[in-house]
Amino acid sequence: MTPLASPLGDYLSRALPLDEAFDAVVPVPLHWFRRIQRGFNQAALLAAQIGKQRNLPVLRAVRRVKATRTQTGLTNSKRRLNVAGAFRARRGRRVEGLRILLIDDVMTTGATGSACASALKRAGAKSVTLLTVARVDRRSGQPAEFATYQTAGAS
Repeated sequence: MTPLASPLGDYLSRALPLDEAFDAVVPVPLHWFRRIQRGFNQAALLAAQIGKQRNLPVLRAVRRVKATRTQTGLTNSKRRLNVAGAFRARRGRRVEGLRILLIDDVMTTGATGSACASALKRAGAKSVTLLTVARVDRRSGQPAEFATYQTAGAS
């Protein structure tokens, strides 16, 4: 993933509407143990590239407080249960009133993105928009789209 971060980040940046304004980019976090195993966080690499392209700060505003099992093979409802309570806004990272661009690599059901967006909204984010490299079509198990874009407006 590391060699692909730059071209995929550039691709994602071009997929954003030009008239959409954001205040910060936030990567979906990995649990610390998984980050050590993998050696990198693919969402953080993509977020860094998008932040550079769009001249936006990259905030590590969400932390994973619970290790979760892999989502592979889980149903939609079990995916949501798996990530329930797994994310919290980081203390000292102010997101109140900010329009956040949340970055992840792949979206299957949206459970992870939704859980992260909820944590950011509880911390006061004005809006959270999820941007991913690919979206999996659960009917076939294959990538369905690239550069998936989804907005969760202010509540």
